[in-house]
Amino acid sequence: MSLSGWLPILAGVLAAATPLLIAALGELIAEKSGVLNLGVEGMMLVGALTAFAVASGGAGYAAGALAGALAGVGLAALFAWLTLNCLASQVACGLAITMLGSGLSAYAGRDYVSRTLDGMALIPLGGGFDFDPLIVTGLLLTVLVWYFLQRSRAGLVLRAVGESPATAHALGLPVRRIRWAAVLFGGACAGLAGAYLAIDYTPMWVEGLSAGRGWIALALVVFAGWRPGRTLLGAWLYGGVGILQFHAQALGIAVPAQFLGMLPYLATIVVLTLIARDPLTQRRHTPASLGQPWHPHA
Repeated sequence: MSLSGWLPILAGVLAAATPLLIAALGELIAEKSGVLNLGVEGMMLVGALTAFAVASGGAGYAAGALAGALAGVGLAALFAWLTLNCLASQVACGLAITMLGSGLSAYAGRDYVSRTLDGMALIPLGGGFDFDPLIVTGLLLTVLVWYFLQRSRAGLVLRAVGESPATAHALGLPVRRIRWAAVLFGGACAGLAGAYLAIDYTPMWVEGLSAGRGWIALALVVFAGWRPGRTLLGAWLYGGVGILQFHAQALGIAVPAQFLGMLPYLATIVVLTLIARDPLTQRRHTPASLGQPWHPHA
């Protein structure tokens, strides 16, 4: 196949990887602070519906993307209050947020079903190449998260909180506020990832638009060992597997469409199984306090 034939496939991989990348980077920051948020799927759905409603109402795509991110922040704030202030189970609350987001988006989105949008305008890069602004956002976000975690004092503080909140508190660090900020950032990323799906990748609204991508983003964080660079590579890998179903016939692959459709989820199961076989490596990279409730007076 010529280069011109591969370019649409490469562009499709980048597009398919973007919602996974953005959502996974947000969850990575939350988990680095020691908070496990299983509500990413619900936040993506609410962000998707909010973005679609705002954009289809004539406010514009940028406003829609911002609204989607803020919707994710709203659900993240509810999750943070329940888990960080009320010390409720992070696992239970995350699952509840996913169910809430799924039900709320399905109910509130009834009037938007099957409506379509034109999609966001591309950014001209010169030389005949155009790029999607939210794809660029995902790539820039990867660099910023890497720099934040590896090169900034704030990133060091975040990692310290995730490793030992009691020690961080003893040193005078505002553990709860840091975890709140990390969770809200994760919610904003999940909402933005959902917004990308609704107003750009597949610019229409259907119930369950995220189609399990929130769960794949969660698995991607573990697959990447809580490292931004590997998260990017993992998102491209999953994006490539996901986009294969759309190009299989053009490549002469005679495989049922249903099988190709399940490949991203099958890949998730395989990756998690392989990771589970090496618990020592997993423990070395997992934030020590991940999923554990903490209170300053405990």
